[in-house]
Amino acid sequence: MLLNKTNAFAPVTEKAYAKLNISLDVTARRDDGYHDMLMVMQTVSLCDELSITPEPGERVWAVTSLPYVPGDARNLAVRAALKFLELADDQGRGMKITLRKHIPVGAGMAGGSADAAAVLRALNRAYGFPLSSEQLLAAGETVGSDVAFCLRGGTALAAGRGEKLTPLPSLPPCRFVICKPDFSISTPELFRKLDNTKMNCHPDTEGILAALSAGDLDGLCRRMYNVFEDVDDRRMRTVSAAKGALLDCGALGALMTGTGSAVFGVFRDDESARLACENLKKEYRFCCVAEAIGPLLD
Repeated sequence: MLLNKTNAFAPVTEKAYAKLNISLDVTARRDDGYHDMLMVMQTVSLCDELSITPEPGERVWAVTSLPYVPGDARNLAVRAALKFLELADDQGRGMKITLRKHIPVGAGMAGGSADAAAVLRALNRAYGFPLSSEQLLAAGETVGSDVAFCLRGGTALAAGRGEKLTPLPSLPPCRFVICKPDFSISTPELFRKLDNTKMNCHPDTEGILAALSAGDLDGLCRRMYNVFEDVDDRRMRTVSAAKGALLDCGALGALMTGTGSAVFGVFRDDESARLACENLKKEYRFCCVAEAIGPLLD
């Protein structure tokens, strides 16, 4: 359903779900400056909330609950909206994207990519689904490496820059406790340090896939691994301490997600996760309980 300039879509809302890395491996540095990755990723219930409203004129902009998050095309949500308008042949449509941020910034949880993915899903719904799921995923790839996964959601094996996705069996029932130390980590900086690090260990990705197929939560937790934790960076000591605190509270396994700085622990049930979260809130200003979310696209 394409719109003409005399009418507008109805305001639309959408949730932008965060992701966690169950594993993260970097397998090669590419000639284009990017890196080849191999990751098992999971969508979780921690989310930003967004609304999109049409506005007179041609300006596409974002307003957020965090004053330091840009509202222009530096924001992936704005770039996603502009890409959708291009594909829907409705360039020049004005709109405001209002973002209520709950996913911490600089945490390795793909908050910006999740926002962009939510914009693409919301606008496609508002316009009457002119783009197929495959077209949305292709659009997401042009906006950012994690956007395609955030669009699709669920549990997936991600390869390439993160855009080559293979759906996986859902995680066994569990809860996540997510803590973020009081600092953020620059992704480009950590990649540069990784390039100068000799990696002796890699995730047992095949073992993780086998554990998922078998519904073996303990086996999966034993194999969780993130190569960025091996980088020579003093902040990794704080990451290690956060993992230790989660394990001391009963987590089956704990890991830094993405390039950090957020760390999560896997708990078998909601009660044990909430008890751990209450305990850890004494040390970490950001600490929450989340659950796994299934696929977001048909």
